[in-house]
Amino acid sequence: MTPSWEPVPIEKAISTLISALSRYLDERRSPDCTAQAMLVTFCEPVEPLTLTEWLFEQQGYPRLFWMNREQDFSVAGLGVADALHFEDTGDNNAAFERFQLSLADKDPNAKYFGGFCFNAKEQQEPIWQEFSSFSFVLPLIQLTCQKNNFSLSCHLRLEPHDNIESKIAAITTLLQQIVPVQKKRTLQLPELLKITYNPDEQGWKEQCEKALETFERGELQKIMLARQTILEFSGSFSPLLFLLNYPYPQNTIYKFYFEPVAQHAFFSFTPERLYRRDGNLLLTEALAGTCSKESINGGDRRASETLLNSEKDIREHNFVREMISNELRKICGDIAMEKEVQVLQLHRLAHLYTRCAATLKPEFENDSAILQLLHPTPAVGGVPKAPILERIMALEPFSRGWYAAPVGWASRDAAEFAVGIRSALVNGRFVYLYSGAGLVKGSDPALEWDEVEQKIGDMLAITRQEA
Repeated sequence: MTPSWEPVPIEKAISTLISALSRYLDERRSPDCTAQAMLVTFCEPVEPLTLTEWLFEQQGYPRLFWMNREQDFSVAGLGVADALHFEDTGDNNAAFERFQLSLADKDPNAKYFGGFCFNAKEQQEPIWQEFSSFSFVLPLIQLTCQKNNFSLSCHLRLEPHDNIESKIAAITTLLQQIVPVQKKRTLQLPELLKITYNPDEQGWKEQCEKALETFERGELQKIMLARQTILEFSGSFSPLLFLLNYPYPQNTIYKFYFEPVAQHAFFSFTPERLYRRDGNLLLTEALAGTCSKESINGGDRRASETLLNSEKDIREHNFVREMISNELRKICGDIAMEKEVQVLQLHRLAHLYTRCAATLKPEFENDSAILQLLHPTPAVGGVPKAPILERIMALEPFSRGWYAAPVGWASRDAAEFAVGIRSALVNGRFVYLYSGAGLVKGSDPALEWDEVEQKIGDMLAITRQEA
């Protein structure tokens, strides 16, 4: 098809795509057409619209959303043109290698969106049953905004023995079911009935004390422990309400959303990049050390001063920074780590962070090698890295699922993953919020409890307002 020169209303784009699919089917019926594996993408520029509002109106599943931290690339996706799944439990590295093998024969232009489990060895609770060791989707229908240019596209993934008529019929049906965005209306979460904590405050302090004992024995230098906050609502609802109601649109964060079946979704409002890869160029960062602006009763400047003069936060950040730098030497040649520590400002919180650029060695120009090296980062795992997954499983009274794991997108030649923190799992009328705090020698469990509370502030704010 020949896309329009100018953006068109989405209704016109749908009609154009359906016609193009029909013409393509006629061409494929030609006796000269050979059967081979391929990806065919049909794309039409459309007039601007809000991706999350559009996605909210649609009924296809899975539904996904991604927005990068710079807010110049976002995707809303419906349905499955192709998928990468790994259901088995076991070693994380085995999952990463399986992921790389699954991606190796895909079209280099195809972006697959999804995530991994934090620890594939962990026995997952039933609430995570729809989220496998990894799950990535090439959407059947995709609405994209890239540098303020909007487009509607559909992906036709063909294998030699596929029934092309049924595949095109599935895309056409989903296109015909697309619902236009409604005029501004009140979208409210149900009544919040109860909040519980796992562990509770006493259990948290006992958990932290056990961790602090390992520092005294010299077994660990740092560990990040998490808490599960359980919200019970009066009824079930669309998890997309959390994205629609997010109160701080200017926050420097990634937004990730994955809803494999209705009313069962994982989402993350995370400030932390795991890495960005373009060919052999790798961009990553150290992010650790947190200051709550509410606790110091101050703004950006006061938060920066507090963090940069905090011995505990600087020490925690240096653990992360040094470990990342040391690890990168295994797979990278040139490594350029910023000398000065920066402060990343959010609405409620501020974080210490340091950016790093590196060049991958030829034999490591793949996502499996990078994921094995960087996950879990010290900011969500600990130091030293080797024993940390077992220690976290022993100390935490719940399974992390996709919390604090790599989430994002990948293609054969490029990828971008964030760390799935500041996140939640929605399961019917229950919402499970996840947040953690980094413990080092000298940490105060009561203060770490307060930090965990601050990190779910944005989520709790959403439950108290309308869109």
